[in-house]
Order: sequence, then C-alpha cells, then structure tokens
Amino acid sequence: MTMSRNLEVLKRFIPEPAAPLISDWVDHLQVELRITRSRETVLGDYRHPFGGKGHRISINNDLNPYAFLITLVHEFAHLVCWNKHRNLVKPHGDEWKGEFKRLMQPFFQMDIFPEKITHALQRYLKDPAASSCADPVLLRTLKEFDTRNQTVFVSAIPAGGNFRLKNGRLFQKMDKVRTRFKCKELETGRIYLFSPVAEVYQIYE
Repeated sequence: MTMSRNLEVLKRFIPEPAAPLISDWVDHLQVELRITRSRETVLGDYRHPFGGKGHRISINNDLNPYAFLITLVHEFAHLVCWNKHRNLVKPHGDEWKGEFKRLMQPFFQMDIFPEKITHALQRYLKDPAASSCADPVLLRTLKEFDTRNQTVFVSAIPAGGNFRLKNGRLFQKMDKVRTRFKCKELETGRIYLFSPVAEVYQIYE
C-alpha cells in the first residue's frame, strides 16, 4: 500500500489530523497494517518479523476513531520496542510503557482527543496495562464516543436481566462476586464470571 493510500485509509478510521503522522510511521517503519473484523479477545495485535515477513499490525475495524488510534499507538510501541530490544524485554514491561507514553505525546500536542478522553488517557498512561480494556475508566470513557456499536457493559444490565454475546450465546445476570458478575448461560445452566466492562447486547423483554 502506498503512502497516499495509507493516508486515505487511515482517515476513515482515526481522527483526520492524526492520519499524516501515523501514515509516516507506517511508511518509515515498513509495517504491514491490516484492519480486521472484530475480535472478542483483542482490539489489536503486533507481530514481529518472522519467516520472511516484516512487521505486522492488525486493528479491529469496529473501534471508534479515538479507541482505534490509542490501540494503534499501543501496537506501534511494541514495534519500536522490538526494534530496540528484540525479545530481551517483557512485552508490557518498562521499556514498552516508556515507548507508549512517548508515542502518545504528539497526539496530545495536536489536541486530537476530547477533553474527557484526554483526562482518562493521561491517568491510564501513568502506568499503562497490557490492554486499554484493563482500565475501566478509560474504556467507559471511550465507549461514550461509540456511534456504531450498540453493545452495553455487563454492569449496565439489571440483576436478573438477560443478554447475549456476539456469538449468540444467551446469559442471565446474577449476583456480583468481588469485582465480577456471576452470569448463568441459559442453554446449559453453567455459571460464568464476567468483567463489569465486558461488552454485551441487552435483551429487552
């Protein structure tokens, strides 16, 4: 994909003012960027060069522009870390955290994010985790800016209410156990624990 093509594609998924810088990164770092269907377990993924293939980054296509950009920068931080340290450091260790914070700075300077996201993101960046999904404050804030995604968090389902997953499995929400919710799968009767920020589809009776 050419640099101009990268730029046009990126404008469809991230805030437009951020697209030229990201396009430069894609070109300069020679990364294959793939935009994929939604995956329940990850928002994005980085793979280092192996087997004749170069750097590869994939991002889910259903993220809102701000979540897409943050996830993309997260994966670029992995790439930069690999270039500097190969596999001699932990995937989400101090070196990665430092690169992630550094790579996010230009977007703060460009005023890319709404104030509410800026505050949540700066708080998260004080000690970033392996996934932005691990930070409920940032995740809830980003979800406020979703326009296409009709999911809700499990925490928003009333006790006794039903919901379904993207794969169609049906559950009933039960009691809270410490930080998670017990939920019964309607077909099997099995009990599962759900994070309060797991995204599900509410079923209205």
